[in-house]
Amino acid sequence: ILSGRFVVARVERSGQGRQDNPLHPSAPPDLTATAGTFRGPLFSLPQGVNDSPHKIPMTDSLLLDPLPSLKIKVYNSSTLSSLELPADMSLSDGEILSLKSVGTVGRERDYHSHTMSREPGLSTSATLGNLGGRLTIPNTGVSLLVPPGTIPQGKFYEMYLIINKWEKTTLPSEGSQTVLSPVVSCGPSGMLLNRPVVLTLPHCAQLDTPTPDWTLALKTQTHQGAWEEVLTVGEETLSSPCYLQLEEECCHVLMEQLGTYGLVGQSCPPRPACKRLQLALFAPRAPCLSLDFSLRIYCIHDTPHALKEVLDLERSLGGVLLEHPKPLLFKDSYHNLRLSIHDIPHTYWRSKLLAKYQEIPFYHIWSGSQRPLHCTFSLERASLAVSQLACKICVRQVEGEGQIFQLHTDIQETLLPHSPLPSGSPCLPSSQVGPYAFRLPDSIRQKICASLDAPSARGCDWRLLARSLGFDRYLNYFATKPSPTGVLLDLWEACHQGDADLVSLATALEEMGKSEVLVVMTTDGDC
Repeated sequence: ILSGRFVVARVERSGQGRQDNPLHPSAPPDLTATAGTFRGPLFSLPQGVNDSPHKIPMTDSLLLDPLPSLKIKVYNSSTLSSLELPADMSLSDGEILSLKSVGTVGRERDYHSHTMSREPGLSTSATLGNLGGRLTIPNTGVSLLVPPGTIPQGKFYEMYLIINKWEKTTLPSEGSQTVLSPVVSCGPSGMLLNRPVVLTLPHCAQLDTPTPDWTLALKTQTHQGAWEEVLTVGEETLSSPCYLQLEEECCHVLMEQLGTYGLVGQSCPPRPACKRLQLALFAPRAPCLSLDFSLRIYCIHDTPHALKEVLDLERSLGGVLLEHPKPLLFKDSYHNLRLSIHDIPHTYWRSKLLAKYQEIPFYHIWSGSQRPLHCTFSLERASLAVSQLACKICVRQVEGEGQIFQLHTDIQETLLPHSPLPSGSPCLPSSQVGPYAFRLPDSIRQKICASLDAPSARGCDWRLLARSLGFDRYLNYFATKPSPTGVLLDLWEACHQGDADLVSLATALEEMGKSEVLVVMTTDGDC
């Protein structure tokens, strides 16, 4: 028989053990210090009263001399960081390796860490200073223009641009509204801007009708996750914090507060509005080693980002795009989208679809709550020797428009995947810093502003330039800025980022009779 006894030990609670062992696993982390990494001279900060005595004082080293003129300015925001340098100390953008963010604790920080995750291909960042720059997420149509002078002299910010994934985002639409653009976050939020930046968002609203069919609104997301309306297009007032320039396939938002934004819309009675959609047909990559074969048709927004999202998904599934996506106008009529397959050679193939057609409910498409939407047609061939497939797939909105895919393919032949971008589309770099980001040289910009900022009795000033460029929907927004012409030129840069030659601007100035500015543009520019 085994016998034993229990020994009762008394454990005294004391904080001394933690103090003697700073690496104790139960000890709370030290949050009193934040480190920044720099390329250049090292520096040290004076030891605070709350610092642990076990920290090594860097100032004791003979190799590290403190720089008393260097200031670190930290804002209490989950995404904000800045570096402030004295005016007489030069430091280029490339000399900063990274600027660490200091986050708030609690629920607000948890929310940002969830929504601000940077996915490959859906985000970009760069350290920008007073010279400005441009952030672009390639192949998505999303960009952020930071004009020169936006960031105060001597400060540098690690700015970012992120497309939020749908499954991790609360949609900005409510009621009968529909989401028309990707939900995009730009930051750091809370940073002070000397002038507006320009956020470019692609949208899928059909706008070519003579009368307006849409009521469009720009929304922003609060730190708590709720959505608030920033402005309704066409209903701006002097208190509106933004200006939205609407084009057929994208919009440009002049804003002075960085954050998370999205464009929504709803039909403007009595006519129903239409969304531009794309239909993309995919099949398994050859060779097919099974008797089963499937065709997948996606119904997505007609924006570069939506197509890129589906292409990335199908690439991970081993799918290939069979032909270029087809456009479809989807009307706000409460009718579903109907898909059917026809003309299957029944001698060699059999459809597993029991019904005559499939449907995607109207609300799923209009609300955008489920992404990406698709239907699958499952087929079975008679034997492995069958390789040719010819059929027809019809996609149409009930009592609306439709498209037909005429399919002729060899499922054993390796097909070259179709390019996600139309031929000739420019692919801009993800970040451009300083003067290289702008088409208009700073010397020309300053002369144009000096010539047009002052009001003219004949009206030949910045207001006429706004009308010539098509930026005159709400002139009061520009009138409140210190340099209305400068903000107009920033918007012109954003609208022409892919093909920004100076001809359109020179033509507008010529029509205004500003010959003295044209001489400068001819001498200093590329006209």
